[in-house]
Amino acid sequence: MLKELVLKNRSYRRFDQSIPISKDNLLDFIDLARNSASGRNLQTLKYFVSNEPILNSAIFPTLSWAGYIKDWDGPIDGEKPSGYIVMLEDTQIGKNLVHDQGIAAQTILLAAVEKGFGGCMIYSVKRSELAVLLHLPTYLEIVLVIALGVPIEQVVIEQLQSNEDIKYWRDENQVHHVPKRNLKDIVINY
Repeated sequence: MLKELVLKNRSYRRFDQSIPISKDNLLDFIDLARNSASGRNLQTLKYFVSNEPILNSAIFPTLSWAGYIKDWDGPIDGEKPSGYIVMLEDTQIGKNLVHDQGIAAQTILLAAVEKGFGGCMIYSVKRSELAVLLHLPTYLEIVLVIALGVPIEQVVIEQLQSNEDIKYWRDENQVHHVPKRNLKDIVINY
């Protein structure tokens, strides 16, 4: 059921690194995204996939993790992603189709959840460094990176009170809490 998939689809940042994710799974997720809506049907998005531990280790330091959590540098060894999908925009076809990027990323993450994986969209990327690492031509611009694996952390949705902070946080048990605005606060004619 879609509601269950959406509610299970959290931004997971800690994974069981010992459980691999196959290239076939990554390609299946992208294939669903490929078949999703695209503005003017331009289909500007391209992808680079990695599920190889050595390449994953090289990609990892180009990413920033959980900006609101100041005393955490990201997952430790054993908790890092088993795979990555680097979303690229082919600027020879079009540029800045952010709606396509969001649709594709959400489709990929929902497909991952359906298969027992989880992930996190990472926009804070050392793009120049990653482009060199992946030998990308200049017309392929890095949009974001989706980190994927089997989640080992609990993520809890909290109902945001009108005067509370929207920043996510972790408690002493490493449970990740994510405040969400209430429906009545976002529908202007509720």
